[in-house]
Amino acid sequence: MRYEDDVIEEVREKNDIVDIISQYVSLKKKGSSYFGLCPFHNEKSPSFSVSREKQMYYCFGCGQGGNVYTFLMEYNRLSFVEALKELAARAGVELPEAEQTPEERRQADARVTLKEMNKKAAVYFHYLLKSSRGEHAMAYLKERGISEEMIKHFGLGYADIYRDDLYQYLKKQGYTDYQMKESSLVTIDSVKGSYDKFFNRVMFPIMDVNQRVIGFGGRVMGDGEPKYLNSRETVLFDKGRNLYGLNYAKRTRENAIILCEGYMDVISLHQAGFTNAVAPLGTAFTPNQAMLLKRYTDEVILSFDSDGAGVKAALRALPILRENGLRGRVLSMKPYKDPDELIKAEGAEGYRKRLSESEAGRMFEMLVLYGQYDQKDPESRTECIRAIAKKLAEIEEPVERSTYLAAAANRFMIVQKDLESLVNQYGISYQYQKANEQYKKDPESREKKQEKREKTHTRPQRILLTWLTEHPEIYPYIRPYVSADDFLTPLYHSVAIMLFEQLEQGQPVNPARIINQYTEAEEQKEVAELFNAHLQYETSPEDRDKALTDVVKKILLASIEDEMVHTGDIVRWQELLTRKNKVQKLNLHLHQEQQG
Repeated sequence: MRYEDDVIEEVREKNDIVDIISQYVSLKKKGSSYFGLCPFHNEKSPSFSVSREKQMYYCFGCGQGGNVYTFLMEYNRLSFVEALKELAARAGVELPEAEQTPEERRQADARVTLKEMNKKAAVYFHYLLKSSRGEHAMAYLKERGISEEMIKHFGLGYADIYRDDLYQYLKKQGYTDYQMKESSLVTIDSVKGSYDKFFNRVMFPIMDVNQRVIGFGGRVMGDGEPKYLNSRETVLFDKGRNLYGLNYAKRTRENAIILCEGYMDVISLHQAGFTNAVAPLGTAFTPNQAMLLKRYTDEVILSFDSDGAGVKAALRALPILRENGLRGRVLSMKPYKDPDELIKAEGAEGYRKRLSESEAGRMFEMLVLYGQYDQKDPESRTECIRAIAKKLAEIEEPVERSTYLAAAANRFMIVQKDLESLVNQYGISYQYQKANEQYKKDPESREKKQEKREKTHTRPQRILLTWLTEHPEIYPYIRPYVSADDFLTPLYHSVAIMLFEQLEQGQPVNPARIINQYTEAEEQKEVAELFNAHLQYETSPEDRDKALTDVVKKILLASIEDEMVHTGDIVRWQELLTRKNKVQKLNLHLHQEQQG
């Protein structure tokens, strides 16, 4: 489906990119841009930049970039048309009817088919659970204390013991082998035949925040490995960007969201009245899931199992929560293993009491440290105090650090003055270490790697386009020499045409509008990189003239030599040779012209 450029631009202009991305990423203003942790790769230091002026985003760490459409397409796994419709609805823009291209129609149909297939599979699994074929699965759920109401509420089901049961059902519904294979519900194998991914398991439909079934989790009843089996990722399902139960928890009136380990924990908590419980989808908690939670709350209470694995999971999750602007607390489950055991023993009121007594994340981390040392042994206790001081030194905000320092001194019976002295000592070391880590990730190393990947004639084209974007005032001085046709790289050629048109008309450079013309993610990423690069532009007038002259000459010489190779006209070849000689003598004197 192709809409007119003016419509696409109108919708983009009415959706400020900072406002949109702030719904998904915690952003802080630095200078004229906003920075946060990149949602497309794991990082500890913010390198994800959003420019309100350019209406673009760019990550200096992984290179992802684009405009507001690109972000929604990448983050929410939408097609361009779906992103356009979502933003149009948000801005109150009524879209005209438009024709779809064959490829757009194929992609849209595939997504609709997958949604329908997932829904029908969920309904079928639920039907089997309620039938005589699912008696033992129903007995298992009742034995676990799951009520009929919760079974219906979460749409629980059963995958039959026959390995091609769902395959046969979906085939009767008219789905092709290719469609079933793409859904990840069925494996199509020319040797082994067609068989279901899930069989003889209790089934948990996984829904996104809009109540669409996007995948499934299946649990064995009794012994068996793996205990849980999840759908592979599809165009709808990204396990690192969704949370089980969030479709219900997002409506909670509670101040915090409870994060637990698995599907059964979520269902048990919802059954007990804690409808703000969610869980990851069979993987460790991710930064993307933290950013998703940030849309609905500022505080997350970890309700993980009380065993060693649960403690480790909490220690991994707490820094992720902090880095994404969330307060993390940890609920103690001891002496019980999980939320289900605790609620059965102490009831909902007992669990609510534990919630109110949950430890602040940093204090929990120090308590775990404290428990690793023998407090009766002087040497071990000394090491413990040092470890706690190092942990406190990591707190960058002075008031927070001071508050935790006083609390730790009181909690662990340490002389506050001694602890403060150690914290100050380790603080200097910590800041040095952090700066050293940043040095190791110096952007210069990325630039050198980029240089190696680029061909000789490509880099000057990139540089000039970037300079023209950042310094449009140089355009009148290069216009007599360089045209868009001198940009040999197809992508840069098309960018140059649009950029030169904007500059020729005296318009402010509008990078986001240029990106609208590209539908391929890789092209959008590369164009975004052009408009977000910060290349050195010499401050000395003489050095600036030399740098600009070198870049222009390289572009022109590459363009002339390319035409000389491909022309068979001797007259034209001689003309090009004459032009080449003139270009080699070219010297731009921008500062003199400006002075004059």
